[in-house]
Amino acid sequence: MAPLTTTHFFVTLSILSLLACSANAQLSPTFYDKTCPSLQTIVRNAMRQAIAREARLGASILRLFFHDCFVNGCDASILLDDTATFVGEKNAAPNRNSARGFEVIDTIKTNVEAACNGTVSCADILALATRDGIALLGGPSWTVPLGRRDARTASQSAANNQIPSPFSDLSTLISMFSAKGLSARDLTVLSGGHTIGQAQCQFFRTRIYNETNIDTNFATSRKANCPASGGNTNLAPLETLTPTRFDNNYYRDLVARRGLLHSDQVLFNGGSQDALVRTYSTNNVAFFRDFAAAMVKMSNISPLTGTSGEIRKNCRVVN
Repeated sequence: MAPLTTTHFFVTLSILSLLACSANAQLSPTFYDKTCPSLQTIVRNAMRQAIAREARLGASILRLFFHDCFVNGCDASILLDDTATFVGEKNAAPNRNSARGFEVIDTIKTNVEAACNGTVSCADILALATRDGIALLGGPSWTVPLGRRDARTASQSAANNQIPSPFSDLSTLISMFSAKGLSARDLTVLSGGHTIGQAQCQFFRTRIYNETNIDTNFATSRKANCPASGGNTNLAPLETLTPTRFDNNYYRDLVARRGLLHSDQVLFNGGSQDALVRTYSTNNVAFFRDFAAAMVKMSNISPLTGTSGEIRKNCRVVN
């Protein structure tokens, strides 16, 4: 692996060039420099405390951000609670009893409000927390474009239909990412986020019991904690080698047919993404560079800016 400085140089270079040609010039890394100069320090400190308490939270918050951006853009709609008169996205199938980390965002929001009242959106806090969680677990860092505003609405139906499933085939994944302006390459590199975090048995049972493109020893080891029936919420790490460190070992698992989810292993199964998976499995610098660039690209999906939306006082409810 190249020295960290080299990695960060390439990451910074790619981010700067991506920002320069960003279709969404309304977002800017300096958006809060005058109105909330301590923002990035506040977010980083809270994420450092959260990850020291539970490393898995880095993955949980990355998943929140991904599920937020894929439903009507990166607008913090996933953070809204259901009420008697409002249906949010938390109980959509991809999120129900699995989306987590909301309390960390609440803590950051409280701390940010104490320093800069009514200034910073929950959408931007989620974007920054995601970046910091990955960096704190050993992954790349990148410059986060800021200036998103928070949605006043949410869509449970869009969450049910537009967030990719762990059972999806490659063609479905490519088309779902394409619908959000993301390429097949973006799909493969963003899937590398599964180098951290865990999945529930119900989402990988079919793979370990029924599929043949799987290492038999790996399948046997996963069956120990995921019975053929029952134990739906039992957890297994998405990556076998360093599941709490952000690195390229996810791709090494795929090459060894140790992808936990069907939607993981389809990236290396005789299809269009095999070569890229092999590249990332041996080149951590390339993975970090491309992951950082793809995260910026995803964070630019349909943000609310200007006078659209609002700056929520509490990330769980509209003002």
